[in-house]
Amino acid sequence: MLTNYLGIVSLTENDSKLKSLTATRPLASIPIFGRYRVIDFVLSNLVNAGITNVGILAPTKSRSLIDHVGTGKPWDLNRKVDGLYIFNYSYEPPSISDIKLLKSNIEFLLRSRKEMVIFASSYMICNIDFEDVARFHEESAADVTVVYKKVTNEDEHFLDLSTIMVDQNSNVIGVGKNIGRRTAVNISLDMFVLSKEFLIECIMICLENGNCTTFRDFIYKNVQNFNVKAYEFKGYVGCINSISSYFKVSMDMLNVDIQRELFSEERPIYTKSNDSPPTRYFSTCEVENSFVSNGCLIAGKVKNSIISRGVVIEKDAIVENSIIFSKCVIKRGTILKNVILDKNVIIDENTTLIGHNKNPLVMEKQSFINFSQLKEVKRI
Repeated sequence: MLTNYLGIVSLTENDSKLKSLTATRPLASIPIFGRYRVIDFVLSNLVNAGITNVGILAPTKSRSLIDHVGTGKPWDLNRKVDGLYIFNYSYEPPSISDIKLLKSNIEFLLRSRKEMVIFASSYMICNIDFEDVARFHEESAADVTVVYKKVTNEDEHFLDLSTIMVDQNSNVIGVGKNIGRRTAVNISLDMFVLSKEFLIECIMICLENGNCTTFRDFIYKNVQNFNVKAYEFKGYVGCINSISSYFKVSMDMLNVDIQRELFSEERPIYTKSNDSPPTRYFSTCEVENSFVSNGCLIAGKVKNSIISRGVVIEKDAIVENSIIFSKCVIKRGTILKNVILDKNVIIDENTTLIGHNKNPLVMEKQSFINFSQLKEVKRI
C-alpha cells in the first residue's frame, strides 16, 4: 500500500469540445454510466492503492464538484489526519494553470508527511493499479514516471493529446501531439509519479522561468533534462475530451467485458450514494442492453442506453443509443436516438430527436423541447 504517497488531481483540463456539458460544471463532475461522475475513477484508483491524502486542484465552476465529493467520505478520505482537500483560486482570476494553484497552496505539500506524489488528471477513464506504477518508478530510480497507453484508433478518440516516444529501456526520449496521422502511437495518460521534493522544485523553476503554466507541460518540455521513465498501461482506457469521445466511452461501458474491468471487485469504483427507491418497470416497457439507475419510471422502450436516477420514460416513447441524465421526463410518443439529455430536460409528446453515433445531439440542462418548436432534429 502506498502509505508514503499523496495524490494530486489536476482539473486544469481542456473542455473546449465539451461546452454543452461543462457550461455549469467542470469536466470532472460530468455524470457517467448513470450513477458515477468522471472524477470517481481517479479518486478510487488513488485510494485503492492505499493513498489517504488527496488534493484536488479545481480552478473554476466547482460547485457541483464540491457537492459530489464533499468531505471525501465515499472514498474514506474524511479523516482527521490527511484526507481530502479542494483548492480553488482565492484572489486571482481563473486560468488553466495548476502551477499557480500549487504555489498558492504550497503549504499542502510542505505540511504533508508524505514523501512521494502521484499527479493525475480526471479525464482518463480506467482502473489502474497505482501500486504497480509506483513499484516501477521506485525500481527505475527515475526523476518522474509517466503512464502511457499504446493505441491504434488515436485519430478518432485520442486526438490532440500528448504522445511520447519511448526507447527499449522505457526512457521517454521525445514528446509530440497526436494529430491523427499515425496508425499507432503512445498516448500519455497525464499520470505521473515523482517525489514531493522534485515536484516542489518543478513548481519553483516554472515560476522563475514563466514558460509553463501546467506541471504536465513542464515535464514534457524537459524530458531531455530529467530522467523520465514510461510505464505502459495495458488495460482499457477511455478518454473524455469531446462530446463524441464522452458518448463513445459511455457506450463502451455497456460492454460486459469492459464493465468487469472498470468495476473490478478487487479495485472498486466508489461514488457518492443517493437513496432512491427501486426503478418501476411497467408492463408496456421493453429494456434491452441498458443501464437503468434507481428511482426511474419506465413504461416505454429503452435500448443500448444509459438512464440516470429519477428519469420518467412514458408509454410509446423510444430511447435508443442515448444517455439520459437525472430527472429527465420523456413523454409519450417521443423518439430519441443518439442523444444526450442533460439534467432536468423535458421532451414533450411526439417529439423526435435524432443524432449520429459520432456526433450525438445534446440537449442542455433544464431544456424544454416540444413538437411545435422542433418537429425533427437530425445530425448526420
